Amino acid sequence: MDEASERPEPPRTWRPRAVRWVAYGMGVLIVGTMLVLALVLPGDWRPLDRAMIVGLGLAIAAGLHMLGRPRLVATEDNVIVINGIRTHYLAWPEVLDIRMPVGEPWPCVDLSDGTSLPVMGIQSTDGDLSRRNLEEFRSMLGRGEAAEPERPERPER
Repeated sequence: MDEASERPEPPRTWRPRAVRWVAYGMGVLIVGTMLVLALVLPGDWRPLDRAMIVGLGLAIAAGLHMLGRPRLVATEDNVIVINGIRTHYLAWPEVLDIRMPVGEPWPCVDLSDGTSLPVMGIQSTDGDLSRRNLEEFRSMLGRGEAAEPERPERPER
């Protein structure tokens, strides 16, 4: 098999695994706890008080959803980076490279305008999965594993 046949075909979506499990698991646990609490409260608590407790649980779950929402989507025409609150639509020529230095929580894409954009859709907490996802996206950029930055040669003395 050649390298081109191993490249993933768009559309392709990458999502963090561990963060989603924790965020959505905690959201379900908190909402469930608040529901049970609203049911077992003493009789002198009014219905509005009980509804507000459940509403607080739902508000916390909505905040946790922002942690579980990030993803990176590669389509034929563009790259969509969805972080907690913002969504960025990038044309393929705008994305020059993706890099994730050791110890960083997520990678950044280098853009053609000289800026970088964090990509929370791939997270280092996923271990080998994050490295595979990074290489898959890098191969879609046409860079494969040869994405190491070139070092200038030292002039001879």
